[in-house]
Amino acid sequence: MNFITNILNTLGWYPTIFILMLLESTVVPVPSEFVVTPAAYHAASGSLNVFLVILYATLGADIGASINYFVALYVGRPVIYKFANSKWGKMCLLNQEKVEKSEKYFDDHGIAATLTGRFVPVIRHLISIPAGLARMHYGKFLLFTTIGAGGWHSVLAILGWYLHAIVPEDQLNDKISEYAEYIKFIILGLIVLAVIYFIIKKKLNKK
Repeated sequence: MNFITNILNTLGWYPTIFILMLLESTVVPVPSEFVVTPAAYHAASGSLNVFLVILYATLGADIGASINYFVALYVGRPVIYKFANSKWGKMCLLNQEKVEKSEKYFDDHGIAATLTGRFVPVIRHLISIPAGLARMHYGKFLLFTTIGAGGWHSVLAILGWYLHAIVPEDQLNDKISEYAEYIKFIILGLIVLAVIYFIIKKKLNKK
């Protein structure tokens, strides 16, 4: 993951954050943990603005997710699945199973999936595809995507800021991997609780 940090240092942090998060929200497997967290780590030293880190990351995610959304909207499911099973899809670590998983997540959680899905590994960068296939209202899609992506990037930024105080830079990537796993489990737990809450609330309203 030092490769990503080297890119950030060479090309400039803000535009590179934007481009990499745009790619992550399409079908290119760029791990946001190793982009936003190191950027926030450097922001803690005063070399970057942590709010701009979150802003550029979220704008990139919005553009990338919108690309997926409109591609799915206009080309349809057969072409999406054909690409997922193609050589190019495999190069992007994509396959039909992952697309089906994202569709199921969207079907199970409705339009709110475009918000909660931003916190779920694998689902995060593919949830915009079923949103496009379902012809979800683009305004709602963009709003939920912005909230979800902004929330996820804020979590990563807080982690990077915290690690700056306790971890030397040469150990940063190892600590990111360690803490990211804990964060994923915590967030998944919160999502499960939120889903249970909305299901119970919906049933009570019906009664």
